[in-house]
Amino acid sequence: MDTQNKQSKKILKGVVTSDKMDKTVVVKVTRFVEHKKYQKRIKKSKTYKAHDENNSKKIGDMVEIEETKPISKDKHFKVI
Repeated sequence: MDTQNKQSKKILKGVVTSDKMDKTVVVKVTRFVEHKKYQKRIKKSKTYKAHDENNSKKIGDMVEIEETKPISKDKHFKVI
């Protein structure tokens, strides 16, 4: 058995903001970061396109997305 270094896949939690594409959902992931100077927490968000094989997720659903090999130009995540 080979002992290769398996890299852990990034798993993010977010809310589905769009389900208009076929087998694709847009997920908004929100995180908090601390300001360097003022030590105040700031909310930052980013959107990711994720592969949804069964078109089962709808707008407003909380989902977990996992990093995968590129599926298309913009899709690098899949819905778990």
